[in-house]
Amino acid sequence: MFNLEAKFTEAMFDIYRKAKSEANYPANIFLQMVTDNGGRATAKTLINAAKPSDGYTALYLRKRLDLTVEAEVIEHSRWHKLFTLEELERARRRLVAYGYTPRNSS
Repeated sequence: MFNLEAKFTEAMFDIYRKAKSEANYPANIFLQMVTDNGGRATAKTLINAAKPSDGYTALYLRKRLDLTVEAEVIEHSRWHKLFTLEELERARRRLVAYGYTPRNSS
């Protein structure tokens, strides 16, 4: 599981880099969270929050929900075992509520 968690953390850093370069969104708070807590803990915090983060909203406004933690978790089935069924469903519902249709899991 540790190796999977390490790979997931790297995927979270990739999200940060893509948001900055492709969507012109410097997700500095997200970067600090991943650096301090790791990718899994950061994703769980964001997914389980009562409302979407400011970063999620910023990416929504840029029409780039594909760069959210929720999309990364839902669209890539290799990460599913890092999360509970409830967290996966919460992430999926949030994406759908904002008009984003997740791609097939890969």
